[in-house]
Amino acid sequence: MRDFAGKVAVVTGAGSGFGREFARLAARHRMKLVLADIEPAALAQVAGELRAQGAEAIAENLDVSCGDDVERRERRAFEPIGAVQLLFNNAGVGAGGLLWEHTRKDWEWVLGVNLWGVIHGVRAFVPRMLAQGDECHVVNTASVAGLLSPQLMGAYNVSKHGVVALSETLYHDLRAVGARIGVSLLCPAFVPTGIAQSHRNRPAGLRDDGEPTASMRAAQSASEKAVASGRIGAGEVAQATFDAIRENRFYVITHPAILPSVELRLRDVVSQRSPTDPFSLKPRVAPRPE
Repeated sequence: MRDFAGKVAVVTGAGSGFGREFARLAARHRMKLVLADIEPAALAQVAGELRAQGAEAIAENLDVSCGDDVERRERRAFEPIGAVQLLFNNAGVGAGGLLWEHTRKDWEWVLGVNLWGVIHGVRAFVPRMLAQGDECHVVNTASVAGLLSPQLMGAYNVSKHGVVALSETLYHDLRAVGARIGVSLLCPAFVPTGIAQSHRNRPAGLRDDGEPTASMRAAQSASEKAVASGRIGAGEVAQATFDAIRENRFYVITHPAILPSVELRLRDVVSQRSPTDPFSLKPRVAPRPE
């Protein structure tokens, strides 16, 4: 997809971070927008900003972990606009700590948003794109945590590895049926966004009553420091993603300095040896339990 003008983009997690920048860039390309976020005020602010600039934008407050909500959004997106050519399955949350200390609610929340949100998006929109028959593209936001397995990030790692597997399979399935739908997998490292504070939007029914463990506090502190110190911004990540869409490029690795760690992991697999510490090349940023 090289020509964006007049086409329709759906963006989840549009109220902040990458989603907000995807929406802004899509608006600059004169696309029509369907924006979704669980945070009503943030979503309204982004939609208002883009409408004031002349963009046509529909705003949908929804929880991507709920399949019924996503399917309802899909129907609303098609009713007034008629088609969708660009889908950003982008909404994401984070939680950390030792793997066995993650609660059932932690798993349900993180997998619900990060993995089931992408599953619901693919199920809702790809069949419509196939039926349209025109040139379309799907962008799924994963993370370098989908290519590595860092300590104290168990639920997040599992969710993002799932997005990687889903996206690679989607790419192959679409090729198998000769579809005109491209796929890109976004795998950023640490970028200054609001993900370190994603617990602000955690549903009441999935909140834990107990105090966080020492490992959870350590993971939260490390996440906040790493995210705040990110050297590239969400706008740069959005631009790199649109470049990949134009080039019909699958992997979008925004932090190439992480690739030696990814290669090291793959060499572990090929050599059938025990996993190397994911932070072995950058030990100073490794989170450690207190």
